[in-house]
Amino acid sequence: MTHPDGWTTVVDLIERVVGDDELLPSVVAGVRTTVREVSALPTSDIAGHTRALLVAATRALAARRGPTEAELSFVADLGVTRARQGVPIESVLGAIHFAERAIWARARELARAQGVSAEQLLDVRDLYDDWAEAVRARLISAHRATGASTDPLPGRRDTALLRRLLQGGSAATLAAAEAGLPITDGLWVLVARPGETAAGIERAVREHPPVLCATVDDLMVGVLSRAPSARLEGIGAVAGLAGPAEPEKLAPVRRLATAALTAAESTGRTGLVHIADVAWLAALTERADLATVLLDRYAPAWAALGPTAESVAHAVLAWLESDRDVDLAGARLFVHPNTVRNRVRRFAAVTGIDPAGTFGAMTAWWLCRTWLRDAT
Repeated sequence: MTHPDGWTTVVDLIERVVGDDELLPSVVAGVRTTVREVSALPTSDIAGHTRALLVAATRALAARRGPTEAELSFVADLGVTRARQGVPIESVLGAIHFAERAIWARARELARAQGVSAEQLLDVRDLYDDWAEAVRARLISAHRATGASTDPLPGRRDTALLRRLLQGGSAATLAAAEAGLPITDGLWVLVARPGETAAGIERAVREHPPVLCATVDDLMVGVLSRAPSARLEGIGAVAGLAGPAEPEKLAPVRRLATAALTAAESTGRTGLVHIADVAWLAALTERADLATVLLDRYAPAWAALGPTAESVAHAVLAWLESDRDVDLAGARLFVHPNTVRNRVRRFAAVTGIDPAGTFGAMTAWWLCRTWLRDAT
């Protein structure tokens, strides 16, 4: 075995190689190019894990020991992370092997100049291989255990992929690549209520692949590579839409699409509704806490309206949603236009809200909608 002084020399060499500012970016670039399943991961993700593994290995070599439990726990966490990201264990090991080859190739290049003999380098490599064998065993075990608990049931691949995609982050990027969706041009998220109309929406959406559709959390959710076709407008159903956005950001985009669906349903809209078209409406309907404050503030007004409260609220809503056209509102409610006028005036008198003004109209709409929601 190498003399302690020689050991210090060879360990210094490995530390110098691992600490080379140019080596790690080169290794990460090589991994992303060589291992396809890893290429969609963020560079910072690959670099962080690679650096941590190399530093841990160097410490083990310096102390002439195998991996500690702390190091094995880190490796197990890496296995769990990669399994959840959908990266096959073969690809994880392939990425590590690529980094190892690069490190030892550079060490051989510099060994002679640093006074390290081939025998010394072989000794330290043997110890590294013992360390790496234990590390790989823990990595494989953790990856397989996680994969076994998350593998989708037969026929549920799209649902499993979609759930990973909607998590956002690097898991979403990998899921998008696996589903054949572009990871650089932006993706759209569409949501609709399940049922016959949702089936029609899904058929129309699938006319322009690549697309991923499945029922998730009681909603039909689709992730598309382009804006949906205008054919959706004639289906008679309503769908919320948000995007485009990168795969990593799809979690909040899905929430926006759901908010668009809810906002559209609250006003009886059909067709495809992008969140930008109902932004203010979604902002109101998503704030249950503020709606409660509004109800508390105008509880006396509701009481003062008495038995006519619901008819007044319906009239104000119909009038506002008909662009303040009393004839259209009257036809919608099957009452005379003058009845609509009188009820709107009654609302303004009791609440003190002027529904003819821009901000008053928004408050009046929100208040009446909340009144009627709670009255049912």
